[in-house]
Amino acid sequence: MKHIIPLSVLSAFTLFTFGQTKIDTSDIRSASKIISMDFTEAEIDSMQGTLQNRTRIFDKMHQYDLENATPLTLTFSPVLPGMQLDKVQQKVRFSTPAAVLPANRDELAFYSIPQLASLIKSRKITSVELTRFFIDRLKKYGDTLQCVISITEDIAMQEAAQADREIAAGKYRGLLHGIPYGLKDLFSVKGTKTTWGAAPYKNQVLDTDSYVYTRLKEAGGVLVAKLTTGALAMGDYWFGGRTKNPWNLNLGSSGSSAGPASATVAGLVPFAIGTETYGSIISPSTVCGATGLRPTFGTISRSGAMTLSWSLDKPGPIGRSAEDAAVVFYYLHGTDGLDASAVDMPFNYKEKVDLSKLRIAYAANYFSKKDTTGNEYKVLEVLRSLGAKMTPMNFPDSGVYNIEMIGIVIGSEASAAFDAFTRRGLDDLMTRQDKGEWPDYFRASRFIPAAEYVNVNRHRYILMQRVNEVLNDYDVIICPSWGGNQLAITNLTGHPAIALPSGFSKQGLPKSITLVGNLYDEATLLEVAKAYQDATEWNKKHPEMFSSGK
Repeated sequence: MKHIIPLSVLSAFTLFTFGQTKIDTSDIRSASKIISMDFTEAEIDSMQGTLQNRTRIFDKMHQYDLENATPLTLTFSPVLPGMQLDKVQQKVRFSTPAAVLPANRDELAFYSIPQLASLIKSRKITSVELTRFFIDRLKKYGDTLQCVISITEDIAMQEAAQADREIAAGKYRGLLHGIPYGLKDLFSVKGTKTTWGAAPYKNQVLDTDSYVYTRLKEAGGVLVAKLTTGALAMGDYWFGGRTKNPWNLNLGSSGSSAGPASATVAGLVPFAIGTETYGSIISPSTVCGATGLRPTFGTISRSGAMTLSWSLDKPGPIGRSAEDAAVVFYYLHGTDGLDASAVDMPFNYKEKVDLSKLRIAYAANYFSKKDTTGNEYKVLEVLRSLGAKMTPMNFPDSGVYNIEMIGIVIGSEASAAFDAFTRRGLDDLMTRQDKGEWPDYFRASRFIPAAEYVNVNRHRYILMQRVNEVLNDYDVIICPSWGGNQLAITNLTGHPAIALPSGFSKQGLPKSITLVGNLYDEATLLEVAKAYQDATEWNKKHPEMFSSGK
């Protein structure tokens, strides 16, 4: 039986009385089928007392609700024994172009971060003016795209005014100083609602500032909006509707970083921060034509962010270029000590790279798939023309991975993270109740045995060994964004990846390519991606409806 308690009073009901669940031999006999075990009648009879006692323990434990923010005592690290990692941070220099205001102010919507920074630093435009410009665009187009949960106008104007005062006083903090941006509404910010995109939490206010918001504030960034996330970080449907693809409003943006990708591509914000557990940065970036960086697991602290999966969740920037992503990641990477999985690793990015000196490969076993349109091969041609030596290889996509372990990991961890959500009946308040949606998924995941969760992570360790053995031979591996199982595999192993636009389909929708790199080597990924984008125009194309100024 479910006991529904309003969210506003959940914390007051930390003690909740449950009746003792009675376990009989028929229950054990039926449950054994779910876990693929075959017990004799004598064994079942022998287990009954132990299982009855454990049920009593579970019932006691369920009287104490766990907040989503309560961490595990166990932590995941993508680092294997014996790995030698660079831990020296070198000086990173970003260049800025000449400060030139466009004759048509609407063009500011698609200016890069360095272009905007040059205008701000030279005081050709104030942060207040730029912030007002983007807030006006959010108000004009936010409902059209259904990409905005809340416009943080008061916070934005205060932060912009402070930026202008500091810059006027000669206290320039760097390229993000005075630059507006948006946050996926999984990140808490004091004084704002943090809805997680889900109806049961649409009025939730968390009295904490997330690490991501804190770091961007320290860099002088200006928060203009909390952007949509698919409900509880799944897809592009949220409690207010479905976030749209700016290239075709009849289509969704994909998700779950739906709002960050849609809003950035439409020029409603210069950049945004998303998260990924299993494709939630790469997928909407691919569908909307954004440049999305999914960093190495643990390179950005997740404190103050909604937990879906302790061993898989990763924040990352979504922008319109690799250069912008590099700037944001530079200011964002690191830890506040509040996320046990987060580490402080160097980011030694250089604006120019000699591709001939890098070991670049492409996943031939993915490029040969029949659904490859040929667009991906053109990416290889461009990189060859820039001096890259392309080596074919086979991405490790068989053997232990055939267990399809990512669903077991996400199911086990997410159903635990939202234990009270299911147990108290809040899942019934979700907008979508179809098969495969979170309510159904959380319920089904309660039947994953603890032993199987432990063992799938032991198999995951073997997968990590196999993937690292292959990736150690290369600096970058190029994969079609939807090729094979690399998206699931690299999320499980914690490797960084970047999705960047590579053309358009016959239907006029963005196409994408994904670059996969070695652990903590976001710099090389971004350098190669920037070289490709400097030689092509795909990331400089913008959806006409949002770039015409109409």
